[in-house]
Amino acid sequence: MRDAAAAPTRSGVLPRNDPRQYDDLVDEWWRPDGVFAMLHWLAEARAALVPPADRPGALLVDLGCGAGLLAPHVAGKGYRHVGVDLTRSALAQAAAHGVTPVNGDVTAAPLADGCADVVAAGEVLEHVPEWRGAVAEACRLLRPGGLLVLDTLNDNFLSRLVAVHIGERLPTVPRGIHDPRLFVDARALVAECARHGVTLQLRGVRPEVRGLLGWLLRRARGAAGAAPDGRAPRIVPTRSTAVLYQGWGVRKG
Repeated sequence: MRDAAAAPTRSGVLPRNDPRQYDDLVDEWWRPDGVFAMLHWLAEARAALVPPADRPGALLVDLGCGAGLLAPHVAGKGYRHVGVDLTRSALAQAAAHGVTPVNGDVTAAPLADGCADVVAAGEVLEHVPEWRGAVAEACRLLRPGGLLVLDTLNDNFLSRLVAVHIGERLPTVPRGIHDPRLFVDARALVAECARHGVTLQLRGVRPEVRGLLGWLLRRARGAAGAAPDGRAPRIVPTRSTAVLYQGWGVRKG
């Protein structure tokens, strides 16, 4: 198995999980068949957990928003969409898609306590050197009754095998984008959320196999990543949380 400790980029060879990779990959964010394609699929699945806003002026805080891939999927739900991210080049694209950009760390967002009706933390916890700090911050931002939605990678051998050693050989995952030492144990995540007043429910998710294989085949042939009917591969529930999983829960009042 390849154990790539660093990622080759236009800036040279960078360590795994180095944020500078996102500047090198800035042109990939909104390409439906690019290296961030799976993030588009996951954003759609994450948005499906977000209900329509139940009050005027409702706020959705998107931690680790990247280029705002969640935006098209929540645009009609009645939220003001604020995105927090360290990467300015990504935030510029998020702003162009209707997200109010905030340059900041997801463990110390410059936003008020209890400001958010929804906090989304999609594919970000496994990139944070101290994921518990990001969870504490997400829960701090939630108002009582507010909803936390997230997805991340579990911390075990199978997850490292699938996401790093196999996944980074496929065109859906940039090489070196993950540091498997930062993956998030599902049971520990549930316990940490409970400590901050959020009872988290979990389910495993994965790309639908037939759609993924078709997408890979079309991409290998140089065709567009979307299916002939315009749909990209879907993210579907699975019984096992061993690799990729979603979580959702409401903050107690």
